[in-house]
Amino acid sequence: MSGTPGPIGSPVGWFKSSYSNGSGGECVEAALAADHTAVRDSKDPDRAVLAFSHGAWADFVRAIQSGRLS
Repeated sequence: MSGTPGPIGSPVGWFKSSYSNGSGGECVEAALAADHTAVRDSKDPDRAVLAFSHGAWADFVRAIQSGRLS
């Protein structure tokens, strides 16, 4: 898996969410660039890519892990 997660920066590489189960569930991939975190739908990787600052992405992940968004 590789690709550029948006017009800015160079990604380390796309990786799937640990919650992606490979059986048609909600599949999300992310990639880290120097200045942002990119997110896309792994089932349709040619569609839009969302880009978030690293801080905003970290806040989102912490909110999920704490159960505040469940």
